[in-house]
Amino acid sequence: MLFVKMNEENMHQKVLRIKNMVCPRCIMAVRQELESLGLHVLEVELGTAVIDGNDKVDEGAIEAAMVSKGFELLHDKGEELVESIKVAVIDLIYTDKISTLATNLSTYLAEVLGKDYSTISTAFKASEGIALNRYIVLQKVERIKELLTYDELPLSAVAAKLGYKSLQHLSSQFKEVTGTTPNKYKKQGGIDRHPIDNLH
Repeated sequence: MLFVKMNEENMHQKVLRIKNMVCPRCIMAVRQELESLGLHVLEVELGTAVIDGNDKVDEGAIEAAMVSKGFELLHDKGEELVESIKVAVIDLIYTDKISTLATNLSTYLAEVLGKDYSTISTAFKASEGIALNRYIVLQKVERIKELLTYDELPLSAVAAKLGYKSLQHLSSQFKEVTGTTPNKYKKQGGIDRHPIDNLH
């Protein structure tokens, strides 16, 4: 069954929860796919699309359209929570909000997701097979790789942008994950990058 959540403010809207949306291009792709099915798309954000509740919803057609673009419809609350965690982490790291975070990451995620951190981290580990804090480190390292490849910022600015307390912390975390130093990685020309929607 398609996971559809009725909006309390407007019973004529349906919210689709969508997995693997990680960037503005994903938002555009989901909107185009839904519109190509003749649906009236009211809003699309990372992880969700809101369609007109009066539209006839063909579950199979929507599912097939999403899969054709590398997305997946979520069908239960557990999947929805894990995808919300991923979206929150990716948003924090890739929009550079992490550098201005006024609290620690676990408190931030608990506030954003409206659940205690223990519940969040347990659900994430059960679904993804890795600890949430490890996933966050992997996302940060991929962002570092991206910034090093662009070569627009000194490493100290990259560290500040990603909320590291020191350049040494960034370097040691980067080397632990990649097996090489940030400077060597930069000289290699940005090889070995991974898709951020599938980091384990």
